[in-house]
Order: sequence, then structure tokens, then C-alpha cells
Amino acid sequence: MKGRRGSTHRQLDNFYAEALTEAERLELPKAQEVEGLDQEIAVLRVRLKRALMDNPQDLALIAKGVDMLVKAVSARYKLSPKARRDLADNLANLVENLGQLLEGSSSG
Repeated sequence: MKGRRGSTHRQLDNFYAEALTEAERLELPKAQEVEGLDQEIAVLRVRLKRALMDNPQDLALIAKGVDMLVKAVSARYKLSPKARRDLADNLANLVENLGQLLEGSSSG
């Protein structure tokens, strides 16, 4: 059974490798060693902050970033549907308030 699983894993690597650049293919072994979602969540937070600072008016981009963050955090902490909705609502309110602050500081 182990051999079959490893073989399937290699097939998936080859399947996805076609969509990657050469540099990304070189990073693939390191990426396969990472467990959990903590690093991805941290990157999403940094990118969301950058989107808020660089493009506070791009609500679609910010909403997508918040959605991705909520999904990653929900998966990481196995949140219930209600907790997930509460998290999404709280993040949406936070983003809205930050957007208003950033817009106010850029017009002043």
C-alpha cells in the first residue's frame, strides 16, 4: 500500500509541476515539508495589510483577502460555521474601519 501512495504522490507532483515555473519547481520540495497553515495565514495577513494600505478603495480585492484569511483560519482551528461567520463579520468590520481611517488620512 505504501508504494502505491508514494507513486500517486509522484504523479500529483508531476501533474502540478507542469503549471509551475522552473523557480517554483525548485521550491516544491521545501514547500512539501511545511505542515499546517500557520505560515500561509501569516502571509495572508501581511498581504491583506498591504492591500489595505496600497489600495483601500479596492473593496473586491480586500473582500477576497478577508475571505481567504477566514477560510484558512477556519481550517486551521476547525471553526464551527457560526464561529466562522462571526470571524468573517468581525474581520469585515475591522477592514471597513481601517479603510475609513486610511481614506481619512490620505485626504487630510
